[in-house]
Amino acid sequence: MTTPLLSVSNLVTEFGGEKGASGLKAVNDVSFKVERGRVLGLVGESGSGKSVTGFSVMRLLERPGRIASGQIIFDGVDLARLSNEEMRQIRGKRIAMVFQDPMMTLNPVLTIETQMVEAVRAHDQVSKTIARQRARDALGLVGIPSPEERLSSYPHQFSGGMRQRVVIAIALLHKPELIIADEPTTALDVTIQSQIISEFQKLTEESDTAVIWITHDLAIVSRLADDIAVMYAGRLVESGPVSSVLTDPKHPYTAGLIASVPSRNRRGVPLRQIPGMTPAITMLPKGCSFRTRCDRATDECLVVPPLFPQQERFVRCFHPVMKAMT
Repeated sequence: MTTPLLSVSNLVTEFGGEKGASGLKAVNDVSFKVERGRVLGLVGESGSGKSVTGFSVMRLLERPGRIASGQIIFDGVDLARLSNEEMRQIRGKRIAMVFQDPMMTLNPVLTIETQMVEAVRAHDQVSKTIARQRARDALGLVGIPSPEERLSSYPHQFSGGMRQRVVIAIALLHKPELIIADEPTTALDVTIQSQIISEFQKLTEESDTAVIWITHDLAIVSRLADDIAVMYAGRLVESGPVSSVLTDPKHPYTAGLIASVPSRNRRGVPLRQIPGMTPAITMLPKGCSFRTRCDRATDECLVVPPLFPQQERFVRCFHPVMKAMT
């Protein structure tokens, strides 16, 4: 069995709770692994803790956010224990992140060339000419036409979709071992979205790059990911191979997400939906966080269920779905 590139164990990320006091747990006891050349789809509704998990791995949390406990082992090194300077040597070079909003990454008053060249030279001692060539090649890789000319453009001269492709190109500059993509295709049209997904598939196959793809779009996960981890209210509720989880979900929440996909409904029949809303982390119900929205809940669910192993997956539920959906 191969050693995973990234192994997150019992990760807890809190907001607030300074001077030893417990804060609000946005990520609560989350564990998963990502192997080289594989894609993990991290899915769930808004507010489930997906993006905070990605920020925790990248050590990009701002106060009052902090990693309260757990391990983030990347290639044998616990990122949670590194100093800020040590983490800067890894972030951007060995681990890259693609943000959902490209304007979080791009500086509006600097040309694309300036920003990409600086990104290259921040980690590699190369000339500006070589750095510029790498930047141009990266733009071409993500499908930006006339990359030589577009290097001199400013972010506002690109469309939203083109800016997102620039951000992805920046993430690819150092051929990182791990890419964390936080809903990177949300702002793109279907055609460009398909192109970007194809590029990521090629990247994992040819470069053995590992990817964590954060999304709420199960269609993308089914096409791109090898494994899936489903989050709800800060906790992991189900994980395993995409092929088995999406065809035979065990957790009621996973089953509800799949059932609510429009393509599964018949014409003229109202769309299925999960009742209620994801609770805020300040108002989580006692026990299983999904209990108040679940038609399978019993008094046993007043206690937080552990992650039960089920064949090739893990399920956090006392009353899992026992047969495949139709």
